[in-house]
Amino acid sequence: MTTFTIHHLENSRSQRVLWLFEELGLPYTVVRYRRDPKTMLAPPELRAIHPLGKSPVVTTDGGLVLAESGAIVETVVERFGGGRLAPPAGSDAALRWRYWLHFAEGSAMPPLLLTLVLHRIETAPMPFFVKPVARGIARKVRDGFVAPNLAAQLDFMEAELGRDGWFAGPDFSAADIQMSFPVEAARARGGLDDRRPRLMDWLKRIHDRPAYRRALEVGGPYTLG
Repeated sequence: MTTFTIHHLENSRSQRVLWLFEELGLPYTVVRYRRDPKTMLAPPELRAIHPLGKSPVVTTDGGLVLAESGAIVETVVERFGGGRLAPPAGSDAALRWRYWLHFAEGSAMPPLLLTLVLHRIETAPMPFFVKPVARGIARKVRDGFVAPNLAAQLDFMEAELGRDGWFAGPDFSAADIQMSFPVEAARARGGLDDRRPRLMDWLKRIHDRPAYRRALEVGGPYTLG
């Protein structure tokens, strides 16, 4: 049986990789990394595992190195999942499943990352004569571009959950694991609240899953604000 090592960076996307492995019951060990307290970036030790020095990264005893959350989820499920957490290959549901795997990082995360960057610009220490200009630009970008984009995406996700209750159909799947990070980030800093009850209910349901809770015990609590 393949043995996996999950290179886990605190407070990061690698939390959902731990959750994936807990759902599948695959054997793994964890190597933990702490962020630089000043830059909040991953430590240089991660570059020894993957040249970009980012997390998540999964390695195997057979020499396989997997990076990028979506690629990790897709590869692990297809190669090692035994048919679990994915619709049948070739089905229409499988197309929807793959769409959400890529939507999570390709569409959902960029405006959420911009929200975080703009917040840091608005709150960063700077000379008093620069502060009004910097804050004004950040506010204009947020209100004119980022916020409307986020609202449209959240409305889309809310409507899609109305189809079957889960992102890729009537059953929980790896698409829900992959979507957890952007939806949780939206709850923390993207305006997601009770005005979108399906998304809020979906969050409660994933948080209640035993494998999700076990992953938190392994990786530790994380905050996305």
